[in-house]
Amino acid sequence: MNTRFAVIGGSGLYQLKGARRIEEIEVPTPFGLPSDLISIADVGGQAVAFLPRHGKGHRLLPTEVPSRANIWALKSLGVEQILSISAVGSLQEQYKPGDFVICDQIIDRTRSRENSYFGEGVVGHVTFDEPYCSGMRRSILEALRPLELTVHPKGTLVCMEGPLFSTRAESFLYRQWQADLIGMTSLPEAKLAREAEMCLAIVAMVTDYDCWKGAEESVSIEMVLEVMAGNTRHVQEALPAILSALGERGDCSCHHAARNAIMTDPSLIPYEHKRRLALFYGKYWQAE
Repeated sequence: MNTRFAVIGGSGLYQLKGARRIEEIEVPTPFGLPSDLISIADVGGQAVAFLPRHGKGHRLLPTEVPSRANIWALKSLGVEQILSISAVGSLQEQYKPGDFVICDQIIDRTRSRENSYFGEGVVGHVTFDEPYCSGMRRSILEALRPLELTVHPKGTLVCMEGPLFSTRAESFLYRQWQADLIGMTSLPEAKLAREAEMCLAIVAMVTDYDCWKGAEESVSIEMVLEVMAGNTRHVQEALPAILSALGERGDCSCHHAARNAIMTDPSLIPYEHKRRLALFYGKYWQAE
């Protein structure tokens, strides 16, 4: 079934409650299997592909999430817009536990993740100055405005490697960088979606204050889970309105992000790699 929308659920969001599930499918990819089976569901009349980022039952560490397979699989289903849900810690007082943030910037502090579809004989450089789709962000904010939620229209997110939480020294360093939030899963997901010419926006759910506020308020898994339960319920309730707003969007520059990005002569790209990336770039190679 072809669907324009996908939701990637983070910690605490493993299924779309209240949605009518149409089918559940396994999508093999050239990059292995995605995190789990992909559910196609009806949410307020919109067909949505749902993928739990960590797998059902939360089986995958942030570093183990097969992001290349996840994005390829969603693209193969016809997805154009991805709503990424992610639990994050706050680095600034004004971003309180229970708040939502529609992030506009990100800082990459990961070290050991496959973060590009390029390489192995094909060179490409895609613009990433605005890592999250501005059109999606506006639509999401408009959909959330009538709800009784505290929603911040922007924020800079640090993506760390994990799986341990930050040291206090790291937390203070990121505050000096004027970062607002910290999490473990937003990359390479956003980079890969841009290379795949898909719109992606993140709804970050603040669960804690990281560890910069002092030992008595250091982050604990118990604290995270308690706040996460409330945040997840709000996301479930807001999802129909968000998808309805996204459905009104037209074309977007994200859908043409790689138009002039590939530097390698198509005739010199190894056949196997060209075959793996034809889903994304075949339209450009055919035009040669």
